[in-house]
Amino acid sequence: MEIAENAALVVVDVQKGFDELDFWGRRNNPEADENIASLIDTWQTTGRPVVFVRHDSSRPDSPLRQGHEGNGFKEYVEQRRGKGAAAELFVTKTVNSAFYGTPDLDAWFRAEGISQFVVAGIQTNMCAETTARMGGNLGYEVLFALDATYTFDLEGPFGWRRSADELAQASAVTLHGGGFAAVVTTKDVAAAA
Repeated sequence: MEIAENAALVVVDVQKGFDELDFWGRRNNPEADENIASLIDTWQTTGRPVVFVRHDSSRPDSPLRQGHEGNGFKEYVEQRRGKGAAAELFVTKTVNSAFYGTPDLDAWFRAEGISQFVVAGIQTNMCAETTARMGGNLGYEVLFALDATYTFDLEGPFGWRRSADELAQASAVTLHGGGFAAVVTTKDVAAAA
């Protein structure tokens, strides 16, 4: 694996509200936060750009709504913001994809000459996956650090229920098998960077 000198790390929605398990339910991958922190540290140490994305939910009961403490970044992310030597971008969004946020992520990538990025964050099968898919559609080389993401059990139509692990695996298979992104581990990405 080769990581470009200006490859961006896109840290998606690592917000305090995701710790409100009474709202979300059972999560997977308890090591995700440690892996996300490790990737931020690696990117900042190697002088690569980091994009911090925050979801501003419009749902009045969401732990991610503006004005609620859960809207803020988790402490380990907040402590790392502004610490790198390279460019840093803060994007807010109200939908799943960071490419539909403010400021325009695609325009910023193009202005900075960035053609490769790594996705980490929450939730694996929601905003992280959607951002990776759109990046692939827009022609970027996308690496998806699966073990630096997590999600929650979910119920869908017809009473179908899938565990967080099953949903994460389905995301990995779809992204990798569908050609949207290369699904990788934090260890491999950090070693290549």
